[in-house]
Amino acid sequence: MSTTTALTDPPSDLAPRIRSNDPDAHEVPNGREEEWRFTPIARIADFFEAQAWASIGAECGEGAEEFVSIREVDDPSGASAASAVEQAAGWQATDRPSAVARSNAAQVVAVSIPAEREVADVIVVDLQAGGEANYARIEIEAGPFSKATVVLRHDMTADANGVIVTNVSDQANLTVLNMYDGPRMSRHAWQWAATVGRDATFLGLTITLGGSFVRLVPSVRYAGPGGSGEMLGAFLATDGQFQEFRLLVDHNEPHCTSNVVFKGALAGSDTHTVWIGDVLVRREAVGIETYEMNRNLLLEDGPRADSVPNLELETGDVVGAGHASATGRFDDEQLFYLQSRGIPEALARQLVVRGFFVDVLDKVADETLRADVLRRIEERIGMEALEVSA
Repeated sequence: MSTTTALTDPPSDLAPRIRSNDPDAHEVPNGREEEWRFTPIARIADFFEAQAWASIGAECGEGAEEFVSIREVDDPSGASAASAVEQAAGWQATDRPSAVARSNAAQVVAVSIPAEREVADVIVVDLQAGGEANYARIEIEAGPFSKATVVLRHDMTADANGVIVTNVSDQANLTVLNMYDGPRMSRHAWQWAATVGRDATFLGLTITLGGSFVRLVPSVRYAGPGGSGEMLGAFLATDGQFQEFRLLVDHNEPHCTSNVVFKGALAGSDTHTVWIGDVLVRREAVGIETYEMNRNLLLEDGPRADSVPNLELETGDVVGAGHASATGRFDDEQLFYLQSRGIPEALARQLVVRGFFVDVLDKVADETLRADVLRRIEERIGMEALEVSA
C-alpha cells in the first residue's frame, strides 16, 4: 500500500512574531531569546509586569492645540478592543513590555491631522511624566492627502514604558521626530509602529541623547502599493548608557520603498549600543526597493557597539535590496586635515562628530527644527565650549 505525501506551499511568514495586546500572550523574557539577547533585562524587570504607574501626559506648542488631544481610557486593563487608529494601522503589541504598557496606560495622547490638510508649522508635543515611572500610549494619524511634521519630545526625568502607533493614510505625507534628550538617568522602552498607505510618504527620525537605558522597537508596514517608508536615527551614547534599536521593515505590498539609516557615536568603557535591522520582503511585494545601513563611530577605546543587519527575501522580483554595517574609530586623515588648518585637536574631533550626523539630519526639511537638533548634539559633545575657548 503506497502513501502519498501532500505538497503544500511554504509558510507565508518566515519570520513570525507573536502579536497580541494581552501581556500573558508574551512570555517573560529570560535573555536567551533572539529579540532580548543583547538587552540587560535585569535593568527593566519591572517593565514585564503591571505596576501602579502614572500615565504620560502632554503639552503642545503654540498653534498645535487644534491637532493634539488627550482622552481617558475607562478600563485600560480590561479594554480588549483596538482603538480606531490601532485598527486602521493593524497594530498589535509584539513584545511583553508594549503589551503591558498598552493595557495599563490610563490615557491616550492623540495627534490627528485632518484629511487634505497641509500644516505649515511644526506640531510640537512635550510628553510629561506623571510620576517616577509611567505608562504611555501615543497615537498619530495623518488623514488622506494631508501633510504635517510632528515632534515628540520625551520627558527624560522619569522612567517610561510606552507605545507609539502611527497611521499614514493614502497619499499623506508625514514626518515624525522622536526626541530623547535630557538627563542620563531614566529608563525608556518604546514600541513604535507605523503603517504607510497607498502612495503615502513617512519619515520617522529618532534622536537619542539622554536616558540611562533606552530600548526602541520601530517598525514599518504598508497598507497599499506605492508607499515610501524611511526610518532614520542619530544617537550619542556616553557614561555607561545602554541604547538598543531593533527595527523591522515589513514589505507586504508591491512597488513600495524603504530606507533605514542609523548613525551612532559612543564613548565610555561601560557604554553599549545595539542596532538590529530586519527587512522582510514577502512574496507578494514585487517591485520594491529597500536599503538599510548602520554606522557607529567609537570616540575612544572601551565602548561596545553591536550591529546586525538582516535581509530576508521571499521573492527575487525586486528593484533593489541591500544592507551595510560598519563600526570604527576616528579617521586620522580627517583629523590631520583639520589640524593642519590650525584647528585644535579637541575641536577637530567635535567637528568630525558633527559632520558624522549631518547627512542624517539633512533629511529634516524644516531648517529651524534641523538647527535645533544639531544644537542639542553640539551641546552634548561640548562643541560650543570648545569653540569659545579656541
